[in-house]
Amino acid sequence: MVTIAPVEPERPEPAGPGRRSGTGGLAALLVSPTLLVLGLVVAYPILSAVRLAFFQRDDGIDPETGLREQGDVFVGFDNFTDMFTGDTAERFLNALTNTTTFTLVAVSIEVVLGVLMALLMHRAFRGRALVRAAILVPWAVPTAIAGLLWRWVFQADGVANDLLPGAPVLWTTDGAQAWLAVVIADTWKTAPFIGLLVLAGLQVISTEIYEAARLDGAGPVRTFFSITLPLVKPTLLVAVLFRVLDTLRMFDLPYTLIGPGKDATDTVTVLAFEEAVKFGKYGPASAYAVVLFLYVAAVAFVFVRLLGADVFGTRKGSR
Repeated sequence: MVTIAPVEPERPEPAGPGRRSGTGGLAALLVSPTLLVLGLVVAYPILSAVRLAFFQRDDGIDPETGLREQGDVFVGFDNFTDMFTGDTAERFLNALTNTTTFTLVAVSIEVVLGVLMALLMHRAFRGRALVRAAILVPWAVPTAIAGLLWRWVFQADGVANDLLPGAPVLWTTDGAQAWLAVVIADTWKTAPFIGLLVLAGLQVISTEIYEAARLDGAGPVRTFFSITLPLVKPTLLVAVLFRVLDTLRMFDLPYTLIGPGKDATDTVTVLAFEEAVKFGKYGPASAYAVVLFLYVAAVAFVFVRLLGADVFGTRKGSR
């Protein structure tokens, strides 16, 4: 009796250190222009802002010449301590609170609406392509244009007051109604973004999993929480991370919709912009920017390290 042993395919020899180092050197050479550009447009402004955060503009009289001179004076951490104990402490803490509450409330609503949009767009029905295009239109509108559009909606004689009974609401003045107007406008614009990313996660889920769940007697609610939500969790976390980071640095929507100098809608970015452009205080403005940068970096660290958001899609078997 003749026994035929299976023939194992020949495995290619691993690349030697010479070939690997040569490939790595070529890759480094090819990406070096991109890294250089990134260093100029990203690293340089960040380092400049950090440096300016330790200086304040000093306009005075030169005792030797008697002429007025302008310059920056090193003040150490004074710009940072003034945020919490100085004359602008109350406004900064208010702006930081607004930034955080905007993020928590708006992103929470956007996640719920975005998931519902994704579930709707994932279903097969007549006119699905038209519905998908219509849902994504608000996301494609530039934020500044969206702010002006909603400013027209929230005017005293605008559409919003026409739909509400009673006396007209002054949406674009200072107060809780202004805060609510910004949340509504931001939700309208960016909920489709989360819906688009979640839809991409839904489309890679095998239908066989849903068939098995249906045969086991699982209802729609149990199927969603036991199958759909766990499988789209990596995509959903990335979408939430992007939205949180974007909302923390929100500037154009409250600035164009409500305007600057409003306690209810002041954000850290609006405050930094006013300090730099309106008052010419580049040192305190840079300090605000540095604090916001650290805040955003801490939030990103929490999402990536603690919550497991796979931003670069490098983890295998995450689903």
